[in-house]
Amino acid sequence: MITVSVIIPAYNEEKTILTTLERVRAQNVEDCCFEIIVINDGSTDGTVDALRANPELYDRLIEQPSNRGKGSAVLAGLSQARGDYVLFQDADLEYNPVEYHKLLFPICNFEADVVMGSRFMAPRYSRVHYFWNMLGNKFITLIFNALYNTTFTDVYSCYLLYRRKLVDPRDLKTLGWQQHAEILSIVVTGAEVIYEVPISYHGRSHEEGKKIRAHHAIGVIWTIIKKRLLW
Repeated sequence: MITVSVIIPAYNEEKTILTTLERVRAQNVEDCCFEIIVINDGSTDGTVDALRANPELYDRLIEQPSNRGKGSAVLAGLSQARGDYVLFQDADLEYNPVEYHKLLFPICNFEADVVMGSRFMAPRYSRVHYFWNMLGNKFITLIFNALYNTTFTDVYSCYLLYRRKLVDPRDLKTLGWQQHAEILSIVVTGAEVIYEVPISYHGRSHEEGKKIRAHHAIGVIWTIIKKRLLW
């Protein structure tokens, strides 16, 4: 039996957090079980009340006293993860847990060390992307592939699944948007078997709360280069 620790940071997600958790809890993948870890990152809306009222939807709730950012929330979740694998899940329903079986297929059948979900591999459906966001993602993906000799199509997908032993959270040096790049750099370097699978995507608009902006790409690219050449 493979145990997957699902790390779910949440900040002011009262509209979607319970639906997200219900979908995660409902997943039934053969020979797999899920350890659901939610990190309330200092939410000021009804997120924490909803979580406290529905403890059956998760295995562990970590409450941060103030909003420290997604990177800090991820570190808090990783520090308590005990599964064989780690999977990141956003709480805003941009990514649908119903597709966990796709991510886990290469692990259960091919003993994959890392599986990345791609929004650009012709999934069943996908909300239209912002052109400049997509272009930035493609550029970052190109740089990553060139430096790490990989063929990813979407390195900035939220759905990154990897063997927990590949990353010691105490060794992570970054927070914010750079953290994903650092984690991916580490797991790709340490992995022997890597897969990428198509996933669906329902991205939010900026008005709906999407936070990433073009200037974030600078720090991400620098992190990828530093991790490969300097750290």
